[in-house]
Amino acid sequence: MAEWLIEDGIAEQRAIRLAGDTIVAARLHWPGSLTAGQVENARLIARAGGSTRGTARFASGEEALVDRLPKSASEGATLRLEVIRAAIAETGRTKLAHARPADKSLRPAPDLLAALEAKGHSVRRVHRFPVSGWDDLAAEAFSGEIAFDGGMLHLSPTPAMTLVDIDGALPARALCLAAIPAIAGAIRRFDLGGSLGIDFPTLPDKADRRAVDAALEDALTGWAHERTAMNGFGFVQIVARLERPSLLHRLQRHRAAAAARLLLRRAEGIADPGAILLTGHPALRAHLTDSRIAELARRTGREIRLANDPALALEAGFAQAVAL
Repeated sequence: MAEWLIEDGIAEQRAIRLAGDTIVAARLHWPGSLTAGQVENARLIARAGGSTRGTARFASGEEALVDRLPKSASEGATLRLEVIRAAIAETGRTKLAHARPADKSLRPAPDLLAALEAKGHSVRRVHRFPVSGWDDLAAEAFSGEIAFDGGMLHLSPTPAMTLVDIDGALPARALCLAAIPAIAGAIRRFDLGGSLGIDFPTLPDKADRRAVDAALEDALTGWAHERTAMNGFGFVQIVARLERPSLLHRLQRHRAAAAARLLLRRAEGIADPGAILLTGHPALRAHLTDSRIAELARRTGREIRLANDPALALEAGFAQAVAL
């Protein structure tokens, strides 16, 4: 099993798996919220009569939906719960985390290293990744666009599912087949899960649809999922286990928060002497908190200065060394 590498940034952890110098899989973790694998006592604050589902509030104040409640669990009761899925932001709302009653020892929210090791992966913590592809990966996630030879993928996280649309000038069958490696790569690099819908160009010929199904099966070998065959309109639905927000959800639904973390990590790599000046869109300032700036100063041993530039895109912030 290929090794995962983990970087500990400020207010985030990143994990990547490499094939040569290419990032072929990635994960992103922001500590401080309920995380899959966490086991904690929580108070049941709502339950409809006769239902096996309810809502619980954890010590942090965060709430989670709970299913498989025993009949004896009434509102106000304290239950030991295991978090099954973290909260996921959507347009205009946030899906609460999911949890279930558990007969297990208390366990704090696992970080990426613990979560990956629990799944049997080989993991190694590094100071910095040996490749520079994270910024390119983040740029793709911010835009939701991935170019491939002959076309473009457009990825959109919606409340129902993550949708993948395919554009290009190739003939329909050729375009479908050319898109599949890019789709399979995006699923792993963006850590996609849950329900995914792929809108391929329409293929009237059943033999062409079967060829696309076979190519997709080969490309997704080793990734646990279920999927439908392509229908007559070119649509394929994929369902996979969902435990955490994907990179798409993190970067597209929390753009300023993600951009601020990117800027902090870039600043850690400044080698030239002097103070470090962080320049970014004013919306980033709320996420460049005093504690995070203090941590950056501690890690770099530098004075940290901040500057706003409303002309910059959120993700275009930059760090540079300046005279003391």
